[in-house]
Amino acid sequence: MASRQKMRLSDRGLTEAAVLIPIFCKDGEHHILFTQRSDQVPHHKGQISFPGGARSEGDVSLLDTALRESWEEIGLEAKDAEILGELDETPTTTSSFNISPFVAFIPHPYQFTLNPYEINQIFSVPVSALLYKANKREEYYTFDSQVFVNYSYEYEGWVIWGATARIVQQFLEVWQSASGAQ
Repeated sequence: MASRQKMRLSDRGLTEAAVLIPIFCKDGEHHILFTQRSDQVPHHKGQISFPGGARSEGDVSLLDTALRESWEEIGLEAKDAEILGELDETPTTTSSFNISPFVAFIPHPYQFTLNPYEINQIFSVPVSALLYKANKREEYYTFDSQVFVNYSYEYEGWVIWGATARIVQQFLEVWQSASGAQ
């Protein structure tokens, strides 16, 4: 990924959290791994997300949080995640988290072990499908005289929205910039 200055948000009383954006190559094409959260977790029940969660006291860094949570949720060992970079923090408005996303290349195939309390299932989406305009939606809204955009992505019946979609959008902007694609 191209070198860039990471934007940090000021402390707004949000809970620190981190996610891992696992990328792998399958049949010559890059894919992003997503999870569907279970209906048993306290936040974001049934939603599409990346492996991750809130920072724990024992986590030395937010990267440690992302790697620990990836191990706990899908059985991805930290040694198997080649960290490529970190994206800008992404806040959630309904659950008050401030998410630090880390991009990592992982091996494929991989023997995942899902934690059924936290994760219903995992699936992947080719980066090319996320870049395909017909799979992307943008909805504009105004709040406090400012215009904001909500993104969502649809692929094979999956709907990626909310903070996860904002992280995907940011990833795709960096991906396109790094690859020179338009």
